[in-house]
Amino acid sequence: MASSGSDVAKEFRFFRVYKDGRVELFRPHWDKVPPSNHHTTGVRSKDVFISSEPPVSARVFIPKLTDPNQKIRLLLYVHGGGFSMQSAFAPYYHNFCSRVSAQANAIVVSVEYGLFPDRPIPACYDDSWVALKWAASHVSRNGPDPWLNDHADFGKVFIGGDSAGGNISHTLAFRVGSTGLPGVKVVGVILLHPYFGGTEDDEMWLYMCPNNGGLQDPRMNPPVEDLAKLGCERVLIFVAEKDHLNAVGKNYYEKLKRSGWKGTVELVENDGEDHCFLFQNLEYEKAVELTNKFVSFIKRES
Repeated sequence: MASSGSDVAKEFRFFRVYKDGRVELFRPHWDKVPPSNHHTTGVRSKDVFISSEPPVSARVFIPKLTDPNQKIRLLLYVHGGGFSMQSAFAPYYHNFCSRVSAQANAIVVSVEYGLFPDRPIPACYDDSWVALKWAASHVSRNGPDPWLNDHADFGKVFIGGDSAGGNISHTLAFRVGSTGLPGVKVVGVILLHPYFGGTEDDEMWLYMCPNNGGLQDPRMNPPVEDLAKLGCERVLIFVAEKDHLNAVGKNYYEKLKRSGWKGTVELVENDGEDHCFLFQNLEYEKAVELTNKFVSFIKRES
């Protein structure tokens, strides 16, 4: 008997694939909020167009500044969502980046990158690199965005992300260390409950990346020699006790320590918590604690 279009060929954590090739996302839609000016903190945000090919945009946050000539830290933030969902414009990412901007006194560029299935992996990596290069294009103070031209300190740049965004942040740091980013000093990288190879989700990542290198693909499962090339001075890794990604985050930490990389790395475990718990309620005591640690890492003088 011929199979019907409703027959399922594969089912993963975030989507199922039918035998006729259709992909059904379990969460195809999510709320988005517009940019805004925060009435309490004074943080302003706006959306910027970065590239049409590939299609990349971002939401940029800037804190209230008292000195019109002040130069402040810059954070490139990469949201999570299993490479297939979520947005820089989702309420929890907007609120988190706004809070970080205010507390760290930093410009935050939150990247809107391409998602599977419309744009399979490696779109997420390529788009995020395009966004980082866009930020770097302001080094000579003649880039397309006045906030970055006037106020970004390119000697104090940070990269951070959660879950899939943590994985992407690693690839950006590796690329900076391998190919360079003229005029930019990436001080630190923050991996918040990051995804790396070694879990039941590996088959899903391989499916989302048609041209992959198998279970040892360095984007999914970074080898020690890649970790040695990270283009930053320090790394902060958060893991959560009840998270299915707990072990791979700790494994990354251990591999980085023995890689020969010359920087410093710190591991923080969120006891009793699950994956990316903070986004459910930024006012929750442990979410505040995590955010404060995130911010203090950015504000720390090297």
